[in-house]
Amino acid sequence: MSVLQIDNAGFLLDGQPFRILSGGLHYFRVHPEQWADRLRKARLMGLNTVETYVPWNLHQPRPDQFRMDGSLDLSRFLQLAAAEGLYVLLRPGPYICAEWEGGGLPSWLLAEPDIRLRSRDPRFLAAVDDYFARLLAPLRPYLASRGGPVLAVQVENEYGAYGDDTAYLEHLADTLRGCGVDVPLFTCDQPADLERGSLPGVLATANFGSRSTQHLAELRAQRPEGPLMTSEFWIGWFDRWGGYHIVRDPDQAASELDDLLASGASVNFYMFHGGTNFGFTNGANDKHTYRPTVTSYDYDAPLDEAGDPTEKYTAFREIIAKYAPVPGDAVPERAPKLSVPGVVLTERAALLTNAAALAPAVESRRPLTMEEMEQDFGFVLYETVLPMKGPALLELEQVRDRAQVFVDGQPVGVLERENHEFALAFTVPRAGSVLSILVENQGRVNYGQGIHDRKGLLGTVLLDGVELAGWTNRSLPMATLDGIPFAAATATTTTGPTFHRGTFELTETADSFLHLDDWTKGNAWINGFPLGRYWSRGPQRSLYVPAPVLRAGVNEIVVLELHASPRTRTIDLRETADLGATDE
Repeated sequence: MSVLQIDNAGFLLDGQPFRILSGGLHYFRVHPEQWADRLRKARLMGLNTVETYVPWNLHQPRPDQFRMDGSLDLSRFLQLAAAEGLYVLLRPGPYICAEWEGGGLPSWLLAEPDIRLRSRDPRFLAAVDDYFARLLAPLRPYLASRGGPVLAVQVENEYGAYGDDTAYLEHLADTLRGCGVDVPLFTCDQPADLERGSLPGVLATANFGSRSTQHLAELRAQRPEGPLMTSEFWIGWFDRWGGYHIVRDPDQAASELDDLLASGASVNFYMFHGGTNFGFTNGANDKHTYRPTVTSYDYDAPLDEAGDPTEKYTAFREIIAKYAPVPGDAVPERAPKLSVPGVVLTERAALLTNAAALAPAVESRRPLTMEEMEQDFGFVLYETVLPMKGPALLELEQVRDRAQVFVDGQPVGVLERENHEFALAFTVPRAGSVLSILVENQGRVNYGQGIHDRKGLLGTVLLDGVELAGWTNRSLPMATLDGIPFAAATATTTTGPTFHRGTFELTETADSFLHLDDWTKGNAWINGFPLGRYWSRGPQRSLYVPAPVLRAGVNEIVVLELHASPRTRTIDLRETADLGATDE
C-alpha cells in the first residue's frame, strides 16, 4: 500500500519525497486492446503516473443505466496501470471539458429546460451524487489507501473559468469523501482562475503550457506552502474543422519542461497520448462562433494517434532523465501499418427514402430537440408537409448544428450554426410537397456557459413568416447499422445522404488509416466500429483504424456520405495519417 501525503515542501509517498511525473491517457479515446501498449510506453518514457478523465455521459447514458464494461471498463484500465508499475490521477468530473461532447455531462440533464449545470441546482447535484455513488463504489479497491494505483482524485475541472461558488465545490468534495475517496483531492485551474476555482484544504494545481516560472510563482502566491504541480502541462493542442493542424516544436516544449522540472514541481503532460474521438464524441467550442473539434485527438503528443513515439517522446525522455530514473529500454519502434488501396463500396441505401425503416416517427406540433427525444448523438430527421407552391423563405430560429434541407427528396440548401445561417430561399414545386430537414449534432459545446447546448431544431420554424406546425421527428443516433436495406449500387452518383457498403479481405491485421479522397462529409464504420467523422473541409483528411477493429478474412466498411458520393465510390486504407497542413 502506497500513500500519497501532502507536505509543506512537496509530496511524500510512503514518507519519502516524491515527484509526480504523469501523462494524460484517456482510456475512452483508446481501443481497450491497446491500453497495455500505451501504458508500457508511458513507463518507458520515464513516467511514474498516468492521468485520466472519466466521461460521465458514456458511463451513464440514461439516468437509470450505468456502464463500466468493454471500452468503459475503468477497473481493468486501473489494473493494467498497476501491473505496469504506474500510479493514476483520476479526474471523474462531473465536468471534464477534454474537448469531449458536452464536457462529459450527459445530454439527459438538458431535458430540464431551465437546469443550471455546474451549480448547486438541486436537480444537478442529485444527478452528480448518484453518478459518483455508481462510479466510485467499484473503484474503491483501486485507491492507493487500499493498495491500488489511484494516488489522488480531482474535484471538478477548471471551475474557476466558469464560476466562483465555493459551496458547490465543497459539495462535490464532501460527496467524494462520502463515497469512500480517502486519498488526496485536488483542483486544477489556469493561473488567472486559481482563486475562484480552488478550495480551502484541497491541493490547488495550475494548468499552462509555457512561462513555467511565472505561472508557478502565481500558484505559490495563492498557496504559500505545499507541492507545486501543473495538472495540465499543454505540450500540444486540439484541431477544429476548417482550421489548421496545430503543432508545437519539440525542442521548445522540452525546454519548457526542463524549466518546470528544475523548479522541483510535479507535472502531468496534457496529453501523453491523445487518441481519437471515435464515433460522435468530439466536443466543440462557442466563443460567439460555434467551432466543432475534429475526430483525431492526436494533440501533437509524445505518442501520436496510433500510439507511435514522436520526436517529443525522445525529447521529453531525455529531459526527464536529468531529474529521475528512466528505464534503459530503447525507444519503442513505430508499429507496422496496413495498406489496402482501392476498396470499392458496391452497395448503398439512401437515408431519406429508407428513414421509416431506420427509426419510428414521433409526431409533434413543433420540432422536438434531441434531448426531448432522449437522444445523445447523431442526427434527427424532421419532416412536414408544405401548404403552398412557389417561391418560399424558410427561417429556423436555431440550428444545432447543421441542417440539410430537402423538398420532395431534392437538396435545396444547407444551414450551418457555425456560419450563423438560419434562413433559406427555395421554390416549392407543388402544394403538399414534403419538407425534410436532416440535422446533425456536430458536438455539444464543452467549455464555458455554452455547455447548455441542446441539439436539433430549437424554437419555431417559419415559412414566409408563418409557423409550420405538424411534424414527424425521427431519431437517428447511428448507434447500430442494423436494419439498413442495402442494395447493389448502380454506376450513378448519389446526391443526398446515403449509406455505402463494401468489403475487403485481410490475411493479417495492423493499424491503418482510412482515406476518403473525393468524398465530402459523413461518418465511417469498419466491422461496426465507429471510426468517426470525416469532412473535406479539413484539416484532418484520414481516420485512424485501430488494429483490433480489423480481422483476418472478410472486413466490412460502411460510409455515410451526407452529400454527393464520388462516381468510383472507392476508399483507401493507407500506412500514413493525414492530419492536414499546419499554420507554420
